[in-house]
Amino acid sequence: QLQVVESGGGSVQSGGFLRLSCAASGLTYNTYCMGWFRQAQGKEREGVADIDNAADTTYADSVKGRFTISQDNAKNTLYLQMNSLRPADTAVYYCAAQRSYYSTDCQVGLTVATWFSSWGQGTQVTVSS
Repeated sequence: QLQVVESGGGSVQSGGFLRLSCAASGLTYNTYCMGWFRQAQGKEREGVADIDNAADTTYADSVKGRFTISQDNAKNTLYLQMNSLRPADTAVYYCAAQRSYYSTDCQVGLTVATWFSSWGQGTQVTVSS
């Protein structure tokens, strides 16, 4: 069973940085997608960035140039480096994972959160002005 657990959230001032980590277990598929989503209070969950087994990445426009998604295959760990943080980035951040079947799955999956079947418990990121 594919499971993911996030860590690394916290509170920073605007312009600061944080790195989130997501440890995956049961990731036995040759093709898969792992990603980060976030949900601010009173808003819908939105895709932030994701990456597939070929290391192809997709980013939401709001984080391009500031956030970087990466993975360490040896450790089965996903990362999200978040730089130049803004108060608008304040949210609970979730790690998600899903077996994929087509090369476009991951790109499409960032816009359809329900495509991902395995979710972490979330980690709070708070950015103060």
